[in-house]
Formats: sequence, structure tokens, C-alpha cells
Amino acid sequence: MPGMSSVVRNAASESVPAPRPDRSSRRTGRPAWWRDERWWLAGVCALFATVSLVLVHPTLALGWDELVYASRFGPHGPDTPFSAPRTRGVPALIAPVAALTDSVVLLRCYLTVAAALALYLGYLPWLEAVGRRGVVTLAAGLYGSLWIGLFYAGAAMPNHYVATGLAGAVGCFLARPARRGTLVALGASFALVTLMRPNDAVWPGLVLLLAAAWDGRRRRDRHPDGEAPAGPTPTGEAATGRVLAVVGGVAAGLLPWVAEAVIRFGGVLERLHAASEIQGGMSLRLSFDTLRAHAAALDGPLLCRPCDGASVEWINVGWWLLVPPLVGLGLYAARRRGRTALGLLPTAAALAVAVPYLFLMGYAAPRFLLPAYALLAPVAALGIRQAAQWARRTRCAAALLCAGAALALLHLGVQIQQVDVQYGIQKAARQDWQRIARVLHAHGVRPPCALDGNKAAIPIAHTAGCRAEPARTPDALVLRRVPLPGWAAQAGWRTYPVRHTYSGHWYVAVPVRAALAAPGQAVP
Repeated sequence: MPGMSSVVRNAASESVPAPRPDRSSRRTGRPAWWRDERWWLAGVCALFATVSLVLVHPTLALGWDELVYASRFGPHGPDTPFSAPRTRGVPALIAPVAALTDSVVLLRCYLTVAAALALYLGYLPWLEAVGRRGVVTLAAGLYGSLWIGLFYAGAAMPNHYVATGLAGAVGCFLARPARRGTLVALGASFALVTLMRPNDAVWPGLVLLLAAAWDGRRRRDRHPDGEAPAGPTPTGEAATGRVLAVVGGVAAGLLPWVAEAVIRFGGVLERLHAASEIQGGMSLRLSFDTLRAHAAALDGPLLCRPCDGASVEWINVGWWLLVPPLVGLGLYAARRRGRTALGLLPTAAALAVAVPYLFLMGYAAPRFLLPAYALLAPVAALGIRQAAQWARRTRCAAALLCAGAALALLHLGVQIQQVDVQYGIQKAARQDWQRIARVLHAHGVRPPCALDGNKAAIPIAHTAGCRAEPARTPDALVLRRVPLPGWAAQAGWRTYPVRHTYSGHWYVAVPVRAALAAPGQAVP
């Protein structure tokens, strides 16, 4: 397998010098920061944070998953059920703010800054790995321009940090892996990813471990018995160091999950079984419907479960269709430079993290594929650079470059429009929870209380100051588009509609004693 050999040889033994300062810039008197691409990368990350704060106002109420994570801390109580699939990564991320204040604005501003810093650190190792000016900055811009990343920048959700963590890990794998600092960063990246979402760390980690193992086999083939060098080689030390960094990082990030599995669920297998039941299980789904579900989710809803009625808006899917040809061009450009690993390893890692979502799960969410987009962005940036070089050599270079610029502006316009649409939908939908809570309070349902319902019972219960406890007889029911359960109807529970909601057809049901306890109160 000469192709794989070249991948590992490039990844393990090739020392790629950092980009040299542009002497032409020095002659023109430009400042030092102009020649240092780290400043350009930082500028893209700052722009990412600014655009996110402008488009997604930090006053947006916490979403369902965010409430679960934030309610681990007293200021954001009462606490909500913390199910088996969830991990402690996001609570650890938000702890410095959530443990001190219930301010949603402060929490979202803090998270937006953290997201921008994660984006910077995720692509920083690529500056040394790529060695070509502008490619890494463009890659960060490609990822940061997606509406999914912009929308979730200020969110208490794990996916962006998984994405940037994996990008940083692969970048460290490619950039001088023998150095101690790079190996520490590689291990820390995998620890972060595993702490956030263990399943997203396993498959890309295996890709890198296989590459390191192939390097060891290649070295043994190169030095048969009796001919191996007497001492350790730089390549051998690098391969061993990379293996230890990946395995150690995954183990460190997995330790809290394992400890919680033993304490709360009785063991690792028991927790995996409980998580599988909640998520609907995983099975091979080789059909067009799975890809169609993810395509439909590109313009919302944020969770497509089920995804039967969602339609595909092709203007919002257009950028998705450009990814394969750009990645193909990037692979060609990397191989042409003798750096096959630069394109092949991130592409393989992206496929490894995406395949379970594409072909093993029965539902879709746009955020699930953020790690794949982050890993493919540097390869796509290489492809764009290659396409621009070809365009400059043609007779119609100006026209082609203008067409490319117009396409980029169209892409940005579509992404910004999508952020605005999703923000409006989520703002209205989360205001429904507050309207429902006011109706509950108006009819005598107040803390301490227990709620149940067929839709969004957990966030509505939290908003009302109650707990979602379906195991016991609830103090009230919150229902949408379903009839009152038979047992509640026989007990004479009274129903009250919730008016002026975004989703529509909401109503609450309370027992007679609660309804009589609050007679004549106005319902918003």
C-alpha cells in the first residue's frame, strides 16, 4: 500500500517549517503582525464571535439541552434529569459563570468568547502543518461562516468544542509530532473531545492510531532483523509519542464518564444500554432517507426527530454539494506537494466521525456533523487555493475569480439568513415555555410541583419551577395536539388553552383542587 505508506511517512517523519515571513511585506514597511498569520487567524475568530453575538442575541433563553447542563448549578435550578447519554463536559465548561450567576446574557457572552478561543486553538497547529500562507485562515473562515457554528457559538452545547478539538488533534498529529509540547496538545485535544462526547473521539482516534501503527510496520520493513539502528530513531519516538498521547487523552477524558457509569448506573454496560434506549439504538441504515434527513436538517429544525415531513431546500444545501469537489481538489493539491497525509488524514478522520451519524442513527441534527466540517475545512481550503491557481492561468482569469467571489458572497448571505431564521424560531418557541408556565401558575400550579406531558415537558417544567417526573402522578399535564389521558379525564381534570403561542395547540390540564385554588385569575 504505497499510498498509505506515504501518508504515514509524511505525518510522522516530515518536519514542516513554519511559514517564513513575507520579505516583500518587510520591504513595503508593513508591520510584523501583517506577516504573522496567527494574527489573521485571530482576526477571523474575533469576527466569528462578533457576528455570532450580533445575529444571535445573548438574551435568547436557554434551550432544552442547555437547561439540563446549566441546572447542575444552583443559580439555574431546579435541576433537571441528567440522562445516560449526557456527559459532564459542558457543565465543566460553563461552571465558571453558571455556578455564580443566573444571568443568561453573561453566560452566552462567556461562551461566545470561549467558542472563538476554541476556534483559534483548533486551527493554530495547522499553521505549521500546512506551511502555506492563507490556507489555515481560509479554513477557519470556511468553518466559521456556517450558520450552524455561528448559531451555537454562544450555546452551552458540546458539538463546537468537539469539532475544534478534533481539528486541533489532527493538526498536532501532522505538525512536528516529536516535540513534547505538540504531544501534550494532542493528548489534551482528545481529552477535551472525549469529555464532551466520548463516541466522537473513538473513531477519529482509531484513524490516527492506525496511521501510527502503519508507521511502525513501515519502519520494521525498512530495517529487517539485524539491521535496525542501535538506538531509538526520531520517527520511532514520534510514533510512540503520538500513540501514548491519543490513548492517554481518550482515557483521561473518559474517566469521569466511567466513574459516573459505575456510581449512577451500576456499570459501563448498564449505562451504554440506558443511553441506547434513550437515543433509539444504533443500527445500519443504508438508505437515501438518512442522507435526505441530514440534508433537510441543514436549514432546520435543530433536531429532526422524526424527519419524515421535513423538506430539502436546495439553496440551503448548495454549499453541502460543493464540499466533495473541493475536498477532492484539496487531496490532489496535497498529493502534488508530496504531502498526502495533509489531505488524507483529516478526510479519513472526518468520515470516521460522520459515518455513525449518517448511517447508524434514525434522526438528524445539523450540529452532529460540525466535527466533520471542521476537519474537512483545511482540505477544502487547499482545494480552493488550487482552483484559484488554475483560474489565474486561464485567459478568463478575472471572470473566474469574480464568479468565485460572487459564489462566496452568496454562501455568506445564505448562512446569515439561516442564522436569523433559526434565531427567530428558537426565540418564539422558547417564549412558549414562559407562556405555558404563566398559565400553570395562574391555575394554582406552583413549586414544588411535578409536571408531565407529551412535548417538551422537561424545559417547560424547569421554566415553571417544577420537575418533570412521569413516574409519579403529576400536579399538572402540558399537552399539545393530543387528547387528555383517560385517567385524567375520569378524575375530572380541567383543561385550559395556552393562547398566542408560536407552535399552537398547547393546553394545560390540572386537577379540580388546583383549579379551585386559583379561581377567577386571568390567563395570559
